[in-house]
Amino acid sequence: MSSRSSLARGDIDSPNSFYRVITELPLGGERYLPEELIVTHAGELLTMRGPCRARVRAEMSELGVIKDGAVYVRDGIIQAVGDTPSILNWHDSPGVEKMDASGCVVMPGFVDPHTHLVFAGSREFELDLKIKGKTYMEILNGGGGILRTVRDTRVASSDQLFDQAAKRLNVMLEHGSTTVEGKSGYGLDKKTELRILKTLRRLDAECPTDVIPTYLGAHAVPPEFSGGAEEYIQFIIDEVLLDLPSSGLARFCDVFCEEGVFSIAQSRRVLLAAKSLGLGLKIHADEFERTGGAELAAEVGAVSADHLARPSDDGIMAMARKQVVGVLLPGTPFSSMERDYAEARRLIELGVPIALATDLNPNCWNPSMQFTITLACHNMKMTPAEALVASTINAAAAVGREKSIGSIEEGKAADIIVLDVPTHAHIPYRMGTNLCSLVLKGGEAVFSADRSRADG
Repeated sequence: MSSRSSLARGDIDSPNSFYRVITELPLGGERYLPEELIVTHAGELLTMRGPCRARVRAEMSELGVIKDGAVYVRDGIIQAVGDTPSILNWHDSPGVEKMDASGCVVMPGFVDPHTHLVFAGSREFELDLKIKGKTYMEILNGGGGILRTVRDTRVASSDQLFDQAAKRLNVMLEHGSTTVEGKSGYGLDKKTELRILKTLRRLDAECPTDVIPTYLGAHAVPPEFSGGAEEYIQFIIDEVLLDLPSSGLARFCDVFCEEGVFSIAQSRRVLLAAKSLGLGLKIHADEFERTGGAELAAEVGAVSADHLARPSDDGIMAMARKQVVGVLLPGTPFSSMERDYAEARRLIELGVPIALATDLNPNCWNPSMQFTITLACHNMKMTPAEALVASTINAAAAVGREKSIGSIEEGKAADIIVLDVPTHAHIPYRMGTNLCSLVLKGGEAVFSADRSRADG
């Protein structure tokens, strides 16, 4: 990533100059974090206030809207939330920076809880194959898909992986994603898997967006394992997992539990081994076939089960009882030209907490949670309110961060985005454009669109 947006202290000449003074600075250049900041006059302030957990059923429609809303931030932490007159009455002073968000939606930054952020190369040639009717699994079995990306990723240097991923991460930030989960899984050998996880750690350290690392060694069986999945699973458990706790390179362990990839028994072995080492658990579940992945997620205590295009009724109810977050990825069937999307309405009605994610990867090159929200509303019949809850507080719960991010409430990090629309219903309605005009990460302006609201 060649540059990041930042607010330069020397340019501030009036309380309402916030938009105008954000300039492009080199990565690692001088940055400005206002000690005190008030975002004022939001047309709609979406607070997502409520219980500190993933929201379910009717709770997913509760946005905590404040008209003419305001947020007071000190040292990067939200201190007070309310209507603009009240916040200004209690917290305004000559030293407080103010940003006028009149006519805009102000809301928590998006949390993207399922991405394959670090990889090399691209697979644009697969579009022709999809148009001709090839399925995801047919492309994979023909030497494309994951294994094609594995070949490209293995020969890429650490700097090449970082540079490519950082560009993607920057686009995600510009579209409002302030926290992103990133998986390994395009190395499948120990050396490359660790290189991917180290790249994720470097992205987290050097880029504004928080990056949460997940080990997904069980993504596919690499060709060098002639003994197949059983031999490879044992390799993961014996040779890779044991190194992860001490290195701190992974927060979660994931597995692609799917017919023709890894069975329920094999997935259980990996997940239980990871759990014994203190890693959180995630699972790619019931995407193409009804394998029992949802049931397994509940059994092992996974924080999330992702995809869920074909879960069983028993699996859905087990997830609801254990409050396993169902992470739905509408960009995946869209990019794969599949007809079947996850049944979001049924999952919500049965009490599964739902989150949304982009599934950014070479098969689904989608960096935008805004586009994901649009797909969720149009193709999975989620309401705009449900989709926004699923992209903020519920998505935060899907990565174990619901106590610190995902809503605009006192004590949480000031990860706040401003969208240039009058109401939240415009977000899924306005397709194919980036509506984000400002991104605050921990109270710091890290992206601004090219506009000057202060100048009218």
